[in-house]
Parts: sequence; C-alpha cells; structure tokens
Amino acid sequence: MYDAVITGGGPAGMAAALTLGRVHRTVLLIDAGEGRNAPADNVHNFLTRDGTPPAELRRLGRAELAAYPAVRIRTGTVTGARALPDGGFGLELSGGGTADARRLLLATGLADELPGPRGVAALWGRSAFHCPYCHGYECTGRRVAVLGAEPARARLALQLSRFAADVVLCTGGRPLDPALHATLTSNGVGVRCEPVIRLEGAGGRLGRIVLAGAAPLARDAVFVVNVPRQRSGLAERLGCARFADGCVEVDEFARTSVPGVYAAGDMARRATVPMPVAAVVGAAAAGTIAAAAIDQDLLSADFGLPAPFAKG
Repeated sequence: MYDAVITGGGPAGMAAALTLGRVHRTVLLIDAGEGRNAPADNVHNFLTRDGTPPAELRRLGRAELAAYPAVRIRTGTVTGARALPDGGFGLELSGGGTADARRLLLATGLADELPGPRGVAALWGRSAFHCPYCHGYECTGRRVAVLGAEPARARLALQLSRFAADVVLCTGGRPLDPALHATLTSNGVGVRCEPVIRLEGAGGRLGRIVLAGAAPLARDAVFVVNVPRQRSGLAERLGCARFADGCVEVDEFARTSVPGVYAAGDMARRATVPMPVAAVVGAAAAGTIAAAAIDQDLLSADFGLPAPFAKG
C-alpha cells in the first residue's frame, strides 16, 4: 500500500510528489499527460521558469522526481476508487491495474470549454487568451480585443490598456452600460458593438476579427471568456463536496469533504475564493501544502498522535 496516490501530474501533482518523496513517503503519481496549458507556447509568471514551454516544465519536474526512490510514476488515470476498511482507498487504474493508498490526492485539474465565436480553438493559448497575468505581458505594444459586455470585461480592457498599443472591447451585439462605455472611451479604449462572426488567423496567430455589417477589425490578440470544467469525474464519484462551478471544495489544508481525500491545483478551491486559481505557480504551491498536510495526517496515524489540524 502506498502512503499516497496522486492522480494528475501537472504542477500541483508533481510538487506534492516532490514534497512527499523528500520525507520518504511512498508515492504513486498517475499522469495522463493532458496538461491544461499544453496549447500555450510558454508558461509565464513562474519564478525561475518564466517562458518555459509547458512540456519542458513537465519534463524537468519528472527529472527531479526521479531522484527520489519513494516516488513512482505511472502513465494513465484513476478510473475508480473505493474506501477500504482501514481508512485507505482501493484504486482501479486505466489499463486494468490496481493500487492501494492510505491517502488520495486529486490533482487532475480543469479543462477549458472554449466559447464562440468560430476560430477561437485554433488560436487558443497562442493569441486567444483568458488570463492577463499569464499572457498579458506578451500583448505589450500590440493591438488587443476583449470580447464581452459584462463589467468584468470592461475592467479587463482597461487593465490591458495600460500597456497594449490599442485595445477594443467587442460586445458581440450586446448593449453596454452607458457609464462603462464612457469610462472606456475616455481612457482610450474603443468599443465595437457589432456581433462577432469569427476570428481569423494563421499558425495560431490572430489576424482579424470579422464583425457583422462592418469592416474587419485587425488585431494581434484577443481575450475571451473560457468555461472551465473538471477534467476527471473521480471527485464526483467519491462524493466530494463541490461548488456550483464544479470546483472541489477544500479547506486551508487541502482536505475535501471525504476523509483521506485531498485536492490541489485549479480543480479545487476554498469557499472564500470566488473562482479557480489558474496560475501554474499557484497550483505548485497548493500541491506542496496538500502534501505537507497529508504527511502530518499520516504521522498522526503512524504514532497515535492527535490530529494536527482542527477540522472545519
């Protein structure tokens, strides 16, 4: 029986495996290799790794984990889990394998459902973005569009206008609050209210936005509203409490509502956090915290010590 099985080998899962491996906890890291940021050219806002391609970051992480004999890595997914009488979990793995774990860490992450208009998928992660902290800097001095008419979209357009050469909010045919319209235009942000037909570009690079009944709008990058969803249904099958947006609910020590099951990365959040945190460095930090909590949980079980963290 492993001390911990980690399902998901992105930044959260690898950081957790590293932390547990360094205290000689036996770990099985199961990874399908389906990173959320795989379409992007580079990872950003990660100190010492800013600008690293996602696949290279994953390769570097696996190379570091190879130095720890307590950590094993297996390609695949956890397809099923059941509680064992001793408080652990019996896991079914893709390909027909099984594994037993004293504790289970979910780090399977989110996947993005891409919105309209047509053309977003071909540009996603390269010139169609959703996060200004991950990709905003690369828009410095460039022509940028923000799609949407909600106040948050106007706020993003104003944020990007601080360093982009030219920013336009495209409402997609929806009305814009007059006060927001005035704030945007008075600060140099253009507003286009025509419906957006499609995005056009080549090689993952946006060229123009085709609008209904108007000349196309030449742009270098566009920010759209993505819809994140759970990549794996394992948390739901285990009975973990979730929020309306699908995120798994955890406390400050990464514990889910199911004893012995932890969750980390963008798939999980606390009740006080209003949205998933998509930053790679944030996922790595969450994995480290979850691993430390798992180790302390196991330490209490190993030596009959009081539980180190009060629940709830």
